[in-house]
Amino acid sequence: MELTVRVKPGSRKGPLVEPSPDDPAAALTVFVRERAVDGAANAGVIQALAAHFEVPRRDVVIVRGETSRIKRVRIEGR
Repeated sequence: MELTVRVKPGSRKGPLVEPSPDDPAAALTVFVRERAVDGAANAGVIQALAAHFEVPRRDVVIVRGETSRIKRVRIEGR
């Protein structure tokens, strides 16, 4: 399954995954505590999504948007 997510790095709410009903660009909003430095936020996104969908971290892949707040993510095994 592939979906589009909006990432909020450096958030005090994180790690948290919420639906984005008011955001037409993304299905989910992912709040992570990690800052967007040296891939730390991407690692936080992968960890948060893996916990949310109850899959191993290796099954979550960022397909597009490595350096963007809006990312296309593939969840394997779903």
